[in-house]
Amino acid sequence: MFRDEAHVEVIAGRGGDGVVSFRTEMYVPRGGPDGGDGGRGGDVIFVASSHVTSLLSVARSPRFSAPDGKSGGPRLCTGESGQSIRVEVPIGTLVFDNERGNRLADLTEEGQELVVAKGGKHGKGNSRFKNSVRQEPRHATKGTEGERRGLRLELKLFADVGLVGLPNAGKSTFLSVVTKAKPKVADYPFTTLDPQVGIASLNDYQSMVIADLPGLVGGAAEGVGLGHRFLRHIERCQVLLHLVDCSPGGTQAPLDAYETICEELERFSPLLAKKAFVLAASKVESSEAEEAARDLEEATGHPVMRLSSHTHQGLKELLLRLQEILTETREEGE
Repeated sequence: MFRDEAHVEVIAGRGGDGVVSFRTEMYVPRGGPDGGDGGRGGDVIFVASSHVTSLLSVARSPRFSAPDGKSGGPRLCTGESGQSIRVEVPIGTLVFDNERGNRLADLTEEGQELVVAKGGKHGKGNSRFKNSVRQEPRHATKGTEGERRGLRLELKLFADVGLVGLPNAGKSTFLSVVTKAKPKVADYPFTTLDPQVGIASLNDYQSMVIADLPGLVGGAAEGVGLGHRFLRHIERCQVLLHLVDCSPGGTQAPLDAYETICEELERFSPLLAKKAFVLAASKVESSEAEEAARDLEEATGHPVMRLSSHTHQGLKELLLRLQEILTETREEGE
């Protein structure tokens, strides 16, 4: 099961208390203060890791508490610090403070760390307060409480290619054919409720990561349907593959379907609308579908590639075209 949102509570450890103690040894009747400091509280740290691909495990255990620091001891012994806990989250996780609503970090690189709750400071033992005036201080300080906060986590997937299109445009079938991913495929809207990711191999040296994302509907930019859950994932994709159902049984005219997706991308983020994309007519398995693809090409002014995931027509040519655009996009970014 995939999860791209989670609400968690993080509680850092409390700092250990300093102690009041005096040296007591034979033949030393007035030993000086020797109370040690407490240990500092443990931190809670988020670590971006490729070993996890979903926020599911975090959501199932939504509270993370680090150990407290230990109190100090006599003979200037410092208390043991609380061990920090490290929580692995997927690469691409955004961390928000629930109370303030501000974004704390975007964890985009392997091993990137974020201290989300800092451990409390240690208390000072009475030995710290000895001076020329005060030879026998009889007080120590307490450790401070660790940070405690509520967090909201969002995951934005990283992929080379993001599949866009209305529900039933053929995205899941396409992904299942060109990669080893096994998305749910059925003939009704919103079969894909969660993102699916697969790797398409072009040859022994080239491959691309393709993400199949929940289908858009009109009003998605305002959250209709799967709205924002879908749109935030495609922000990370380098190239968009826009699939339009051109079969006679399509639920919407191809040009209307194309324009609906373009409008939603523009309304959500003008940057999305400007991403490099390939327009492809899916389910082209009849003369009627071929004619619809030609009409779409004329109406949009964009080249339209034809494909059928069932007969495998046009799949190789499409993957090669996507790879060309990916190479161009990466070179432009260098």
